[in-house]
Amino acid sequence: MPQKTWLPAVKSLESTRRWHHFDASGQVLGRLATKIAVLLLGKHKREYTTFMDTGDFVVVTNAGKIRLTGKKAEQKYYFRHSGYAKGAKKVSYRQQMDKDPTKVIYLAVRRMLGVNRLRARRMRRLKIFSGAENPFLGATRVAGKAGQEDRQAPLAEVNAGAEQAKQVAEIWLKKKKLI
Repeated sequence: MPQKTWLPAVKSLESTRRWHHFDASGQVLGRLATKIAVLLLGKHKREYTTFMDTGDFVVVTNAGKIRLTGKKAEQKYYFRHSGYAKGAKKVSYRQQMDKDPTKVIYLAVRRMLGVNRLRARRMRRLKIFSGAENPFLGATRVAGKAGQEDRQAPLAEVNAGAEQAKQVAEIWLKKKKLI
């Protein structure tokens, strides 16, 4: 008797993507990045398959208020190389936070995802903002602090803000040329 493997349809995956919101103020960088990576991969879903993009959208606010444990704030460096001789660049955590705090979370999450064809598509669904304001406030799923359980938004609030959030999200994605 042959066994059949069930795979989710791509259209059903696109239509069932949810929005998760995280407030990064006071959260530890690595713990928050781990939760975000799981949501982007879709490992929290029953339909998770390694070679399909089953993840959700994630919005992170207050990226400038993230914290590190121990002495990492003084000791952590971000390294990159241009590929040319003497092309090494080394930036400290403090300098990066002063310059662009969203990049700290972006790099932490990006380096937790596998290096494959799906990584760029997954990273496009991650929206990071250094302040509390963002255009995705009325999305359907609401999450509290990173350590708390996700909770559903009240139904009236979801219905009122969902359409507006979709319109704002589409405008934002078109502006960033992701659609």
